[in-house]
Parts: sequence; C-alpha cells; structure tokens
Amino acid sequence: MSSDQPLDDRALDQIFRTARTQNKWLDRPVPDTQLQELYDLLKWAPTSANGSPARFVFVRTAEGKARLKPALSAGNLEKTMIAPVTVIVAHDLRFYDQLPRLFPHADARSWFAGSETLAEVTAFRNGTLQGAYLILAARAIGLDTGPMSGFDNAKVDAAFFAGTSWRSNFLVNLGYGDPAGLFDRSPRLSFDEACRLE
Repeated sequence: MSSDQPLDDRALDQIFRTARTQNKWLDRPVPDTQLQELYDLLKWAPTSANGSPARFVFVRTAEGKARLKPALSAGNLEKTMIAPVTVIVAHDLRFYDQLPRLFPHADARSWFAGSETLAEVTAFRNGTLQGAYLILAARAIGLDTGPMSGFDNAKVDAAFFAGTSWRSNFLVNLGYGDPAGLFDRSPRLSFDEACRLE
C-alpha cells in the first residue's frame, strides 16, 4: 500500500528538521519492548534482494558497556557510558544464507556464495542503509539518537563477534537526550551545492 499524502510538519520535524545528534542523556530507561518495537519498524525498509544483512546488538547492561568501553575513543567514552542503550550496527558477511527464505523468487544465494568480495560490499552497503533506517525509526517512535564512529572496529568485533561472520560498522547511542549537551546546529549544503538535475 502506498500513499500520496505527505507526513505533517510535526512528523517531519521530529524525524529530520529539528532532530539532533545527542551528546548527553537523561537518566530515563529504554525498555526492551521499545527496542523490539524499533527493530520491528526498521525491518520493513528496503535492502538489495531483501537481503537484510544488518545485525544489531543493543548494549544496555553494565557488563555490556564494560566490554564496549575499551574500544571507544576518548571523545565518545563518557556519552556512551551514560547512554541508556548503545547499538552496535553490524552486518553479517554470510547474510546470503538467509536468501532462500527472504528472497524465494530466485536462487539469490548463488549470486553471493561464490564471491566473497561481492558479498562483503553488499553486506556493508545494505547494512549501513539499515543502520540509517534504525536512526529514522528511533526518532519516529520518540527516541533520540547519537550515531558515531570513533571506535576500534577490531576490538568491538573481538569482544562481541568472535567466531562469527558478523562485523561492526558504526554505533548509535539511544535514549532521551539532554538538551544541555547539544552544540549549535551546523549548516548543511544547499540543493544547488549537493544536487544536479540531468
């Protein structure tokens, strides 16, 4: 089902125009049920051949944060330790094993099973896309986000994904942002600077 009715300004503001990258967090928990609601929303957005290579680790316990801490850069340490949840946005290099179920219209598994490079590029590209969907879905259900790099991927992979085909991409802090931690809004490129009409 498609709709030609745009979202209202309040919704567009919440998801895009007034949404901000958060650096400080209120002491307000995010229940596991809300994390499931978040995934159950973002999973519907498109990926190549419905491959859905993204994998998400919701780090929300003291033990999990302690495992994550050694991988963080100094600038990301404090805000990540106090965030109610930090999502490790990862991708599964063997995502194609799920394709017979996720894309039964063709033998899509064979497209990737024999090409490690194609599988890796596809997993990274579409996993990144799904990470962006996570940010938008979180904002849509009333959560604030703080996406970031600034960490050691190899350390995260060793701590969380050893012996698996999952690989980390980036992190997203989730919760309810403290406005006191916001910087002044940075400018954006204009349409004419960033776009071409051909």
